[in-house]
Amino acid sequence: MAVDELNSHSLGSAEHFVARQRDPHVVRSVLVIDDHRTFADLMAVALGAEPDLHCVGIAHTVEDGVRQFRALRPDLVVVDFRFPDSELDGLDATRQVLATDPDARVVLLTGHPEARMLRHAADAGVHALLPKDGALADLLAVLRGPRQAGLVVHPALVRSLLGSEHAEPEGLPHLTKREREVLDMLLIGLDARAIANQLGISLNTCRAHLKSLLAKFHAHSQVELVALARRRGLVDVRQAR
Repeated sequence: MAVDELNSHSLGSAEHFVARQRDPHVVRSVLVIDDHRTFADLMAVALGAEPDLHCVGIAHTVEDGVRQFRALRPDLVVVDFRFPDSELDGLDATRQVLATDPDARVVLLTGHPEARMLRHAADAGVHALLPKDGALADLLAVLRGPRQAGLVVHPALVRSLLGSEHAEPEGLPHLTKREREVLDMLLIGLDARAIANQLGISLNTCRAHLKSLLAKFHAHSQVELVALARRRGLVDVRQAR
């Protein structure tokens, strides 16, 4: 989340990313781990303005973050991926947190997405991967949302990891923005229901986009669709190392 985004408490369009489910009787505790002190402080202020979220601590190193987690046992941890002055990163923090409490949920923020990050984040047990300069609303939606199987990835990161949002590889048919988002997520192994949940659309709408993609690629199945898309230049991030 960008610093001014946090400062203004902007609540953009989170419902298009993760369905917001708020129970006014449940307050979730959150630990913030980030070496950017101003960012971490503003994050705490933003969380403090939410009646159902409570920031119980701020840490500026992975080591201190893990110590605070073991002492405070918060429900959620928001951690940056990069700690330039340390040999440890947000994935190391995730592994240590979940080794202490497998029921905790870790949200990893990144300003420098890399192709291998998705696989490593999933392997570490990260609950959600979000852009650090994204909307505060998306972070709040994830913190409030239900536990989901697998890794929740913000669509902007999927597009960034798979290539430019606007540049289509040569040989691809014309795709709408939503069709490209659906195809990107299909390429990283998500099924129709998971894609619908990620994009905040109905399962029927997602299936309609998949049907359109099958027609545009002249494919008879989703497996063939993925194979044709890769052949024409799109890449499965799990294989991009």
